[in-house]
Amino acid sequence: MDKLIQLAQENIKNSYAPYSKFQVSAALELKNGNTFLGTNIENAAYGLSNCAERSALFAAYSQGVRKEDIKRIVVYTDHDYFVSPCGSCRQVMRELMEEDAEVLLVNNKNEVKTVKNIDLLPFGFTKEDL
Repeated sequence: MDKLIQLAQENIKNSYAPYSKFQVSAALELKNGNTFLGTNIENAAYGLSNCAERSALFAAYSQGVRKEDIKRIVVYTDHDYFVSPCGSCRQVMRELMEEDAEVLLVNNKNEVKTVKNIDLLPFGFTKEDL
């Protein structure tokens, strides 16, 4: 887990956040040990921005990864408090990760808060609702 947190911390430099100045990094770990990284990427048309969590998940899915392959995701910010995924990320994580996948929130003091994916959005919209 320490290696995954370190990857997320190092990856934050790749964030593109010229408007909010709020950098976020995510490191997704698969059950086989492989990792995918993501950062928030902003755009002057704010609705076209993408969060770190979704960037990492979309990168993984683009390479053939599926929810049953994912072990956990680290969400890291360079602040002294915990930041949890936004509503959009919670919905995407709810569908693209298993309910019991770990979500680790990490701050710049290396404090870690671990929750299960299902706990972030207990009544999320899923394919079963269609």
